[in-house]
Amino acid sequence: MTSTAAQEAILRGVMDRWKAAIDTHEPQEVASHFAKDAIFQGLRPFTVGRQGVAEYYESQPLVLTADYQVLETRQLAEEVLLGYLGVDFSFTDRPTLKVTLGVVLRHVAGQWLIAHYQVSKVN
Repeated sequence: MTSTAAQEAILRGVMDRWKAAIDTHEPQEVASHFAKDAIFQGLRPFTVGRQGVAEYYESQPLVLTADYQVLETRQLAEEVLLGYLGVDFSFTDRPTLKVTLGVVLRHVAGQWLIAHYQVSKVN
């Protein structure tokens, strides 16, 4: 992995699956894209592990959807990739929530997984 295009392709592969699972309200599927020991910081206190991720997304409205834009990527190590994204979480009954999202992906057992997830509200 040496090019920005290759890094972005890896990031989009993971985040497209993440988005699809959010859009269809499948919390366990969302969690499956995270490492077993992932650090997850949504807009509530952080959690560690897939169960916390699944519980977080289970608590979200059924009508929640996510759209994202890749802002930056960086290769941190041979099998570690940093992604920085702009994400719009949309609802049917309230305004869109605009956030930035930092993720660290790790290549584990032949697949890329989210090892760290940190959301920040955009003012």
